Amino acid sequence: TGVTGYVGGRLVPRLLEAGYHVRVLIRGNAQRLDGRLWREEVEIFIGDVLAPETLTAALKGIDAAYYLIHSMGGDNGFSERDIQAATNFACSAADAGVSNIIYLGGLGDPDSNLSEHLRSRQQTGDALRQFGVPVTEFRAGMVVGSGSLSFEMMRNLAERLPVMIAPRWVYTRTQPIAIRDVLNYLAAALQTPASRGKTIEIGAPDVLTYADMMMTYARIRGLRRLIIRVPVLTPRLSSYWVHWITPVSAGVVTPLIEGLRNELIVRDHSAGAVFPNIEPIDFETALHRALARIEEGDIETLWSDALASSKGDMKPVHLTQEQGMLTEHRQQHVNAPPELIFQALSGLGGEHGWPPYNWLWWARGAIDRLVGGVGMRRGRRHPDKIRQGEALDFWRVEKVDPGHLLRLRAEMKLPGEGWLQFEANEGKDGGTELVQTA
Repeated sequence: TGVTGYVGGRLVPRLLEAGYHVRVLIRGNAQRLDGRLWREEVEIFIGDVLAPETLTAALKGIDAAYYLIHSMGGDNGFSERDIQAATNFACSAADAGVSNIIYLGGLGDPDSNLSEHLRSRQQTGDALRQFGVPVTEFRAGMVVGSGSLSFEMMRNLAERLPVMIAPRWVYTRTQPIAIRDVLNYLAAALQTPASRGKTIEIGAPDVLTYADMMMTYARIRGLRRLIIRVPVLTPRLSSYWVHWITPVSAGVVTPLIEGLRNELIVRDHSAGAVFPNIEPIDFETALHRALARIEEGDIETLWSDALASSKGDMKPVHLTQEQGMLTEHRQQHVNAPPELIFQALSGLGGEHGWPPYNWLWWARGAIDRLVGGVGMRRGRRHPDKIRQGEALDFWRVEKVDPGHLLRLRAEMKLPGEGWLQFEANEGKDGGTELVQTA
């Protein structure tokens, strides 16, 4: 599960490379995996952990199941949904005879005053255990890797703020871990019977504060930065300025910052005994590797890949004339082949911008950010390549038909719903008929 997410999308190719037969569970339709290089190598089942009737067939004949699902939104009821989803999955796994569930949860002392989000992560692990299937629960703090949520928040703060007014949570101790090490642990659990039924805390060798990590990042990047500590700035207030400075919206960042009031450090060091062949790398090494991936444009997955939009987790629609929908078509002949036109369309947004009136798009993004929307700062995963399901500035890529069609669904704040579609059709006398539908 969770293969459209940050960790799951990186785990699948590693399992395939190790020779495993992999089945994936996704919501909606199989087109959500278009653009993934491993799409044709996996068995795809359509289902939803909140619809238990869809899980029976998906889990039949499965030996080990990865549960990589959790909510990041700040809406009411996310904890109850997470626990219900895990309960449904655990019950179906038990009925199907699954021998092991592997789950990635969160660090945090369960006896302390954990934030609602961290408490939910640990309660999800409890829900997965309730029907008798052995669960290997890994608990991790901040995951350091190109495109991860916590890393991108930290990176953008360090890049954009020469002077930062730092509230108390910036000085809470945490133990980050490289995404590569997380994947190593998850994959190794399949061949480590001693990990079954255990909760294993994982982290890098160094214990740092968020301030330490930002200053380390600044030093590596050659940036001069100053952090000024202030006694009061609540997590909610902090989430608003993070919302403005980074690509992460307030609704997503609020539970993340609330969790930083808790120390996220490894208290049980049994991971070394259970997995003696895995030695987690230190934070600075992980940072260098993440920055190298970003510079090369080699980012496998992004934190925004699997997040529901500001309009909810909508199903794709076909652009037809319907009551209440205003549709605008524009068409122009271009003296270039469709493949070249589509290549240009695939590079829209991000650093390339939105010609010819890019400043208007950015003004719309600023307004969106002002009223709590996602704004333009999410950018794009790759400067030229595009795939279905990923975020593109304040759009979601709803459909990609390579060489022919690109459809974007609006995730900015709107009084209704919005789509923007481009088609590059072969012209009758050569060239391309470029069609834009809004």
